[in-house]
Amino acid sequence: MEWRDLCKAKLVSAKKAVANIQSGDTVSVAPYTTTPLTLCNAFAESARQRDLKDIRVEHLAANFCWTSPELRGVLRLCDNYATPLNRAACHAGEMDYMPAGLWKSYELPAGFTSTPNVYLLPVSPPNEHGYCSFGTGVWMSPTLIRGATLVIAEVREEFIRTYGENYVHVDEIDLFVEGEPHAPSEGGGETLSEEEISQVETICTSVAVELINDGDTLQMGVGTVSASLAQFLDFRNDLGIQTELITGGVGNLVKRGNVNGSRKTLHPRKVVGSAIVALNDEELSEIDGNPVYELYDFGYTDDLRRLITQDNFVAVNNAMVVDLTGQISAEAYDHRPYTGVGGQTVFMLAGAYSPGGKSISVVPSSSVPSSTGKRVSRIVSTLNGGTPVTVPRTYVDYVVSEYGIAELKGKTVAQRAHSLCDIAHPEFREELRASARKLYGA
Repeated sequence: MEWRDLCKAKLVSAKKAVANIQSGDTVSVAPYTTTPLTLCNAFAESARQRDLKDIRVEHLAANFCWTSPELRGVLRLCDNYATPLNRAACHAGEMDYMPAGLWKSYELPAGFTSTPNVYLLPVSPPNEHGYCSFGTGVWMSPTLIRGATLVIAEVREEFIRTYGENYVHVDEIDLFVEGEPHAPSEGGGETLSEEEISQVETICTSVAVELINDGDTLQMGVGTVSASLAQFLDFRNDLGIQTELITGGVGNLVKRGNVNGSRKTLHPRKVVGSAIVALNDEELSEIDGNPVYELYDFGYTDDLRRLITQDNFVAVNNAMVVDLTGQISAEAYDHRPYTGVGGQTVFMLAGAYSPGGKSISVVPSSSVPSSTGKRVSRIVSTLNGGTPVTVPRTYVDYVVSEYGIAELKGKTVAQRAHSLCDIAHPEFREELRASARKLYGA
């Protein structure tokens, strides 16, 4: 049976579906790369036309601009990320930034609701048994579908299917809308310079050769360096993946047998995550219907209590800035959020606690912001005032730049500072060493 016939009683236009949203409602929206753009566009237009107000939009890692001037007073965004589309508004106090980093099994973090008035999400067409897939991202959909008063789904013909919790029956969805064609959205990635590409290659090679062992189970964050690591692991064997976001290159490692999960404690022989990002069409086709891949609710994949039971768990995540004691900020350079916490804190803690595990922070030694054209060090004496600590120094085992590996575990503050100065960009080393001597006697 054609899916439109199966859903005929619930299939409506986007305009009619979002007309159910009223002033004062809380509307949750599926995150990041699975943002239901057809529904978001219809909702924003309808809210303006109907002169609605005081709507709370909870959209994590929002890939839609909810902060445009014409929506002020109509709705207010609450997000755990300062995304490119909403970052300026975040800095101006025109949205609510929630530094959420603690995830419990099938619970949303404090400050977000599991029982919104409306939940907007994308799904695949239902199969012959009436089950839809969440495509490349389960995120919090199982939890929100159970709690929402009204569930509105945008049908995406191109969505893949995986195993795990990546399914919802048509009976659990109140209204269906046919999704309009749109370009895939990956969150606004930037083109890297030759220097940045070299930094990524050098750092990832160091991590792959020196810090990862055959049989380790990995989590790789979505940042520029950490998300590239899988492409440098084709000489490793019996690797496992237990992560939040399955990143590019993992599919090829599975296909070649480098990743087989044979030594995993959790979900042996399975690649487990909550969402898939930055994979090409060939890798997605390999994943589609492949029982090796299992996607679960974010509150399952990011539950620290579960992760610390995984042996030889290695967490690799990007840092924006690292101070000389090993404090990591992965969300801001100062008091203004640039990204968000996500699951980094949880996974780095798990790596530090895991028997045989490691917590690894990767950071280019310096960068050249386009706004100034002036090189700045990403390893600093102290964090600027207001800069949040995403990962406490007590849970950072290694920091890796293109100039080497600083082992922090078991080191004094002075020893840490000395090691971090050694992997800083040469232009800043003497200045940092002077600060280290003054501050810590290093």
